Amino acid sequence: MPSAPELQSIYAFVSHFDALATAGQPTEAQFIALRDAGFETVINLAPPDSTGALRDEDLIVEDLGMHYVCIPVRWEDPKATDVSLFFAEMDARQKRERLFVHCIANKRVSAFLYLYHVLREGVPETEARARMRQIWEPNPVWQAFLHSQLTDGETNP
Repeated sequence: MPSAPELQSIYAFVSHFDALATAGQPTEAQFIALRDAGFETVINLAPPDSTGALRDEDLIVEDLGMHYVCIPVRWEDPKATDVSLFFAEMDARQKRERLFVHCIANKRVSAFLYLYHVLREGVPETEARARMRQIWEPNPVWQAFLHSQLTDGETNP
């Protein structure tokens, strides 16, 4: 089992609880540490052509025996459909598998988890926002996107 420092070395790593961790882009060696720590599924919210993305990440993760899901969220143009796909994956896997969710800098992920916590889990908005702000303060594009998701309610169950 890898030590906490091995996992903490992943850029912007956050352990939310035993079955969920998030971060920025891991290296191939860090994916091995995640597997050794018992993570079963990797959800990647960064498009494969993102600056800093790991080439052939899907093959690397699957070769390590983990499930791989990519929901390519464009940084400058996040969509409600991206959130719906993310929610579906979280709903299907969260209670059954250890999940590692990442993007390039943990910003997309923290924003999507913010929405998931508020809209799916009933976490108070201020509490969920405080968690997201541990990673970043959303820029105007993301502020508008998050606001639209909360007010439109398209991602509500």
